[in-house]
Amino acid sequence: MTHGPASHPSPSAPAPAAVRVAVCALTDVGRTREHNEDAFLVADLSEPEPLTFLNDESAVRGHDAVATRGVDAGTEGVLFLVADGLGGAAAGEIASRMGARAVFDALRERVAEASADAGQYAVALRDAVLAANTAIHRHALRHAELRGMGTTLTAAALRGDTLYLAQVGDSRGYLIRDGVAQQLTKDQSLMQKLVEAGEITPEQAETSVRRNIILQALGPEASVKVDLTHQQLRRGDLLLLCSDGLSGQVRAHELAEAAADASDLAALCRELIARANATGGPDNITVVAARFDGAGLVDASQGDAIGHQRFPLGSPTPTTPIEPVSAAVLDAPALALPVPGQAAGLPAEPPPAPGVTPVELAERRDRAKVAYVGLAILAVVLAALLAWRFYSERRI
Repeated sequence: MTHGPASHPSPSAPAPAAVRVAVCALTDVGRTREHNEDAFLVADLSEPEPLTFLNDESAVRGHDAVATRGVDAGTEGVLFLVADGLGGAAAGEIASRMGARAVFDALRERVAEASADAGQYAVALRDAVLAANTAIHRHALRHAELRGMGTTLTAAALRGDTLYLAQVGDSRGYLIRDGVAQQLTKDQSLMQKLVEAGEITPEQAETSVRRNIILQALGPEASVKVDLTHQQLRRGDLLLLCSDGLSGQVRAHELAEAAADASDLAALCRELIARANATGGPDNITVVAARFDGAGLVDASQGDAIGHQRFPLGSPTPTTPIEPVSAAVLDAPALALPVPGQAAGLPAEPPPAPGVTPVELAERRDRAKVAYVGLAILAVVLAALLAWRFYSERRI
């Protein structure tokens, strides 16, 4: 593939060593859901369109979508992304697909301006996710039937031998090396906070009925904080990005076992989805699998660090986009999916208070809803913890 004039080295400079990527993406509606609200995207950022992108029509019908590709990680890099929509009916589907496409479009614009500096590339990915949040939030404000929709999103951008990851929510990224699967991301969830506080163990968090309660997502709020991390790759590394329809049903060691037994990436994706469905398939299941090779990578060594590693930035992560998204992203006709049970004509909203714009009023309502839900969840958790401690002390 060609990468444009900017990617060609000068005559005196040696050509950069190639990093080859084999990738497969697969999604399944699961055993209990009627609609697939997940999305995935794989893209060569030097190309105007993604290599593979789950389209709205196939997702609504719940059909599988699979593509196996090989691509060079050129100057602009390669993007891998999984999103899990929230909001029910068409709202979740719109949010996940819209977020995926908005990240791709915004990142392509930003990486063209970024230098070879790793910090600029990482910031470009973070800002693309922030732009996607703005796009989803504004779209929901303009369409009353979509108010409150959102999506988790985990994006991994590869350039050179380094993977940059941006996460909002609880879709996960794993790296499998030498037969061991290690989580690269950290869930932005209630259970993760309780684990970090020492209130519960990771094993208890995996089986808790509240494990799906997330603390933030793209879309519901005007601002969001992106968890920006990085991972240096080695020859033979395997990346798995997945929605919680997979990670909630299949443990990390099972991911590694399946990877060791699979004949190729397509077989691996199908096996992982089959395992999730075998446990009941309570949610949509999506996985993107990418294997890295080529002369641009070295062999793994014992001292390599693997796991959740925050990317060091010189300033705090902003919570608002640097620049507004384009009107084309906000008003794309393809996003106007039908909402089951929704009448064609919506009643007019009551007029806002004097001096308050409709957008400001909607944002206030959204913030109030989130605050009420957060307080209710916190009260339930605290009550449960106090009750557990009380009965534990009584037994002693």
